[in-house]
Amino acid sequence: MTTTLGLIHTSATLVPVFAELCAKHLPGVETFNIVDDSLIKNTVAAGHLTPSTARRVAGHIGSAEAAGADHILVTCSSIGAAVEASEPLTGVPVTRVDRPMADRAVALGPRIGVCATLSTTLDPTADLVRRRAAAAGAEIELTARLCEGAFEALMSGDAATHDARVAAALAELAGQVDVIVLAQASMARVAGAAESPVTILASPPLAMEHLAKELHA
Repeated sequence: MTTTLGLIHTSATLVPVFAELCAKHLPGVETFNIVDDSLIKNTVAAGHLTPSTARRVAGHIGSAEAAGADHILVTCSSIGAAVEASEPLTGVPVTRVDRPMADRAVALGPRIGVCATLSTTLDPTADLVRRRAAAAGAEIELTARLCEGAFEALMSGDAATHDARVAAALAELAGQVDVIVLAQASMARVAGAAESPVTILASPPLAMEHLAKELHA
């Protein structure tokens, strides 16, 4: 029987990113995508995840299950709290994209840096890392860094300014921590192009490695 993975995105730009990763890590697994960019737009506008947006996240997860998903991956960190709240309501496993990354960071710690271009993503990711450390019985020292103006530059089409600000933040953090966590998938390409004395973790490939073990077990 074919296994089906449903992916829920808050940006259409992530569809090809995860399609490539699925082809690499999940051969033979069927996939489909649900995209709703209003989820992240509303979260950014409000400055936090609102109850109404959280309910809609739960609705999309329910729709993915109804569409035949055997496992669901939600690829946006900003709505992670809604993903976790939806897990007990869902009859199939649900993975928030940054959980495997947080676990890897805790294993590599104890000084962990979290870098983001949105405060709405920085805070949930930092909270997740702290909770995963507590669950593992690990004591960590967390340093959070917001790349001011980088997200706005990217949204206006100025990828060069976005990349420069992210690279500068990563270079600064590298001197203070043992491992750096990228709170957003959109930052991964900058880390891939940068030389760093510490490990830099991006959520998409680590989530796929985790799912490969889960779905092929």
